[in-house]
Amino acid sequence: MSTENEGTAVPPAPSAPPVPVDTPAASPQHPAHAPAHPPAADAPPAPMPATPSGGPGGPEQPSHAPGAPGYGAAQAQGGAPHPEPEGGWPPPSPPAHAYPAQGAGGAGDGSGWGASYEQPAPKPAGRRGGLLAAVLVAALVAGGLGGGLGYTLARNDDSSSTTVSASDSGGDIERDPGTVAGVTARALPSTVTIEAESSSGEGGTGTGFVFDTEGHIITNNHVVADAVDGGKLTATFPNGKKYDAEVVGNAQGYDVAVIKLLNAPSGLKPLTLGDSDKVAVGDSTIAIGAPFGLSNTVTTGIISAKDRPVASSDGTGSQASYMSALQTDASINPGNSGGPLLDAKGNVIGVNSAIQSSGNGGFGTGQSGSIGLGFAIPINQAEYVAQELIKTGKPVYARIGASVSLEDSTGGAKITDTGAGGSDPVEAGGPADQAGLRPGDVITKLDDTVIDSGPTLIGEIWTHKPGDKVEITYERDGRTNTVDVTLASRVGDS
Repeated sequence: MSTENEGTAVPPAPSAPPVPVDTPAASPQHPAHAPAHPPAADAPPAPMPATPSGGPGGPEQPSHAPGAPGYGAAQAQGGAPHPEPEGGWPPPSPPAHAYPAQGAGGAGDGSGWGASYEQPAPKPAGRRGGLLAAVLVAALVAGGLGGGLGYTLARNDDSSSTTVSASDSGGDIERDPGTVAGVTARALPSTVTIEAESSSGEGGTGTGFVFDTEGHIITNNHVVADAVDGGKLTATFPNGKKYDAEVVGNAQGYDVAVIKLLNAPSGLKPLTLGDSDKVAVGDSTIAIGAPFGLSNTVTTGIISAKDRPVASSDGTGSQASYMSALQTDASINPGNSGGPLLDAKGNVIGVNSAIQSSGNGGFGTGQSGSIGLGFAIPINQAEYVAQELIKTGKPVYARIGASVSLEDSTGGAKITDTGAGGSDPVEAGGPADQAGLRPGDVITKLDDTVIDSGPTLIGEIWTHKPGDKVEITYERDGRTNTVDVTLASRVGDS
């Protein structure tokens, strides 16, 4: 599947979301905060919960990469699938695009919130010219249509006037606060277009949104990755005011990052956070971002699916990100990464992160565009991650202490015979070991959520917090067994 890391392809994800038997697996609780909108960037995950087994050279991720299937096993140079231990990131499966930063990136292909994300190249001197050309073409088309219409009216109207008057001009219309226009009017002032540039001049554009009144902004890791080590970062509000910013913390595995405005203005209004656990398929959605660098763009759609397993990467060889995503058909493109996915009331329910795409993008960028398959990180999870990043600057991941295969199958998540680098596949004294799990066991369910692959298991585990107790169903020697496991923790991405 493509994730909104509009960039590189990742491990293939199952074509259908995990099937809850009774109730969906719990996700981290999320307090009602009011965040703002920041841009997205691509980031790889840290040691996985269930250590995935797969080599670094796995398939690209969803837009990540176009037409990415379910999470597949990463393959070694020889073509054989490799397992990867929990200590390291699982290799990406088939493509899903993570919205890459626009500019040199922009929202990436879900390969988060797509198809594979292409690392933005240094901004060419003529890039602005290309955008202007595209805008001019649009203007000419509209102008040509208007001219033809005016000529027809003049020919068919017996009066001397060739103009048409509307009963009310757009500016005089009173819009209900509950309409898309009303929601957008309230949310846009709290979103920003993020430009990230590395010390070598490479970078791209993404989106973000205000998280608190102190100037913290939530976005995707893959949006700001270029500026993490000595790069330059700016955030521009819809009113044109631009502020320098710094990265407070970033989580490659979750594809979430928090930046802070330097000399933040007073009066910031954080966006209200909703409850992604209560979202239902069919609910209306509103996405805000900067697709292909077009800041403050608003698109609408619905929640197409929940708990969609998505693995994504930015296409630069970085580690994959895993999520149990909200799927939406609201148009999401490179540059939308890190922007808010809102419900009909304007509450943030997700962070746009990736797309599944099947073709090249517009404006001569060569990036894949939307085909109605966008993926967002549930806000309950993103909020928890953001709070940890603000507190310590480092992400915290839940884990079971076992390496699982990333092979493309629908039978479950198999614990590998060998861990990464020849380590033990089941960590001695870890949660899996204490629960009696061993190499060869196939995990088929976590709580009430069906597990059809390693990446699906990883994404589901990461919706929990360290210390949570979960019920794992697994198969061994043809028999089905159930055991309770208390999740351990891992701090950092390495």
